[in-house]
Amino acid sequence: MESPTFVRFQLGAQLRRVREDANVTAEQAAEVIEVSASTLRRIEAGRVGIKGPALNALLDRYGVTDAELRDTLLSMAKSGKQRGWWARYGDLPSSYRQYIGLESAAEEVHNFETLVVPGLLQTADYARALTSADAIERSPEAVERRVAVRMKRQELIASGKLRLLAVLDEAVLRRQIGGAAVMADQLTALLDAAKRWNVTVQVIPFREGAHASMVSSFHILNFADGPRVVYIEGITGDLYAEGEDVRRCTVVFNSLRAAALSPSDSTAMIEEIRSARRKE
Repeated sequence: MESPTFVRFQLGAQLRRVREDANVTAEQAAEVIEVSASTLRRIEAGRVGIKGPALNALLDRYGVTDAELRDTLLSMAKSGKQRGWWARYGDLPSSYRQYIGLESAAEEVHNFETLVVPGLLQTADYARALTSADAIERSPEAVERRVAVRMKRQELIASGKLRLLAVLDEAVLRRQIGGAAVMADQLTALLDAAKRWNVTVQVIPFREGAHASMVSSFHILNFADGPRVVYIEGITGDLYAEGEDVRRCTVVFNSLRAAALSPSDSTAMIEEIRSARRKE
């Protein structure tokens, strides 16, 4: 696997399932490996790894006797301890590191944005302006590291490893981030991206009125080998969800695509707004 984060996420999901199948509570499982219940939940969420002895102890407690399954989970635990390419960029929040890791393993991402251009399609100047506006004060060096990470993520698109379906509220195009020149360049970058075989951009115009996700942006990550995952970013914490939540978000995303302009009409709108920006 190219992404140790994805391996940890898959391992955690498996551990949660076998624990629940064994009718063992998180508190009871945590006692087995002498950690807090919150730490066990972080393991099951794929946020932290687990060492072999602790994993074996949990599997014993859960009554897992299938030798092949145990070997697979132990192999995943070993792979999950490796470092991803993003580790070299230093002080990234753990939630962001986890998202990058999952994104690196995905084959397709469905992204709805209410206010900003998707990170995979941002220009460096746009990303810099956005990062600098964050309420958390960062040094110029820290800002540049964040921008560098965002540009590195975009190699997934350039290489064709990832397909992106992006639905944007019209507000994304009209919110002037970084000034008129930066926005004009960003809109040009959106138009260039829309020409790629693996990128689809659609815009929901203001005239559509209310739509299915007025207050929340979200990502649906699809994997070749593994269940789909929904990611929702929040100020106080990020949410990852599977199963029924993915189904509901997929219904919402399909509704948003239906409300949006076609890709060609969306391109026409972006071109019109870009022309207006260039005159400012």
